[in-house]
Amino acid sequence: MAEITLYGADWCADCKRSREWFNSNNIEYDYIDIDSVEGAADKVAEINKGLKSIPTIIFADGSILVEPSNAQLAKQLNLK
Repeated sequence: MAEITLYGADWCADCKRSREWFNSNNIEYDYIDIDSVEGAADKVAEINKGLKSIPTIIFADGSILVEPSNAQLAKQLNLK
């Protein structure tokens, strides 16, 4: 199990971009598709105070980024 969990959907452009960024930087993560995993959409709504904003990314330290840019992901992981 990876230390990063990305909640998203295959139709979401920001989710695809975030996944591509993780993959291109060889960063392991777990992907949870909110359309196919039961309860996942509810978990995202719980995290985001009722909004189903994706991608919602949870890091090992408990921090959360919602709809982050590539620059925000790099900063979170101390990458340049």
